[in-house]
Amino acid sequence: MAQLTNKTVLDRYLRLEIPDQKCQAMYVWVDGSGENLRSKTRTLNFIPKAPEELPIWNFDGSSTGQAEGSNSDVYLHPVALYRDPFRLGNNKLVLCETYKYNKKPTDTNHRYRCTEVMTRAASQHPWFGMEQEYTLLDVDKHPLGWPKNGYPGPQGPYYCGVGASKVYGRDVVEAHYRACLYTGINISGTNAEVMPAQWEFQVGPCEGITMGDDLWMARYLLHRVAEDFGVVVSLDPKPIPGDWNGAGMHTNFSTDAMRNPNGILAIETAIEKLGKVHAAHIRAYDPHGGKDNERRLTGLHETSSIHDFSAGVANRGASIRIPRGVAEEKTGYLEDRRPSSNADPYVVSERLVRTICLDES
Repeated sequence: MAQLTNKTVLDRYLRLEIPDQKCQAMYVWVDGSGENLRSKTRTLNFIPKAPEELPIWNFDGSSTGQAEGSNSDVYLHPVALYRDPFRLGNNKLVLCETYKYNKKPTDTNHRYRCTEVMTRAASQHPWFGMEQEYTLLDVDKHPLGWPKNGYPGPQGPYYCGVGASKVYGRDVVEAHYRACLYTGINISGTNAEVMPAQWEFQVGPCEGITMGDDLWMARYLLHRVAEDFGVVVSLDPKPIPGDWNGAGMHTNFSTDAMRNPNGILAIETAIEKLGKVHAAHIRAYDPHGGKDNERRLTGLHETSSIHDFSAGVANRGASIRIPRGVAEEKTGYLEDRRPSSNADPYVVSERLVRTICLDES
C-alpha cells in the first residue's frame, strides 16, 4: 500500500514566496531503459527564457542504467523549457539530452539523431500528431477500478464513456490535461479508451523535433500527476492478456505536399515507401525491437498483424489508415497505427521522416 502524504499541508509550503531572481529548475531525462523518466532539481539565480541559458548538469548514470559505477557521471544538456505546473511561479521543467563522459550521446539519447534528420527534412515541414494510450493501475498493479478478484463486463460501453461504472480515473486525466496546457505542451485532446481504465491523450500538430519533446514531457507530467493521486501509469502495449484492447501510440503524419491540394498522391507514395520497409519500422516501433508489439499487433482488437503491411481508408485494422475525410478531400495526412504505447517518439518520428522524406531505408 502506498503511503499517501497530505497534499493540503504541502500546498501551504508551496505558497511560500521565493526570493526574486531565484527559481527551481527540474531537469528531466530518459533513463537507460528507454522508457522511464528521471528528474532532479537545482536552484537558479536567474529566470531562464530559453534552454540555452541553463547550465549543463550531471547525474549518477550507474543508478539509471546509463554508466558504470567506476565512471558514473552522465551529462544533462538542456534542450526544451516548460513552465512548471506543480511549483508554479517562475519555476521551470527542463527537458534534457544525456551524454556520456566522452561527450557522445548515451544509447537512449535518440533525440540527437532525430534532430539531425529533422534538420535535413525541414523544407518539407513534417508535421506529427501522436495519440498516447495508457492504462491506470492501482499501486498493486491491478487496473484501476477493476474488481480485485475478477473482470469488469466486456468491452463496449467504456470507449468515450461516462458514469462511475464505465470510467475509472478521470480525475487523473483532467489534472494531466490542464497541467499540459499550463506548461505550453501542444496537447490537443483526450478520451477514455476501449478497455476500462485505459485512456488516451493526443499531442500535436507539432513540427519536427518538437513532437518528441512535447510527448516525452507530457509523459513525465502524466506520471507525476498520477503520483499525486496514488495511481500508477502503465505504457505496456498489452497490459491485460486476452480479449482486451492493447495500447498504442498511433502517429499521424503529413508533409507540405500531403497538405496541399491533391496531396492524396503524396500520401499514396508515402504508403508505398512504408510498405517496402515494414520490418525495419516494426523493429523501431517499440523499445524492444518489436517484441512488445508482438503481444499487441495480432490482427485483433483494432490492430493489424505485425507480420503483414496493409493500408486502407477508415480501416482501424490496417497498418496505415487514411482517414475518411482525407480520402474524400484528397488532402491531409496518414495515420501509422503500428507504434506501441511505449515507443520512443523521437525514434518513430525519425523513422517516418527517413523513409518518407529522405528516401532512406
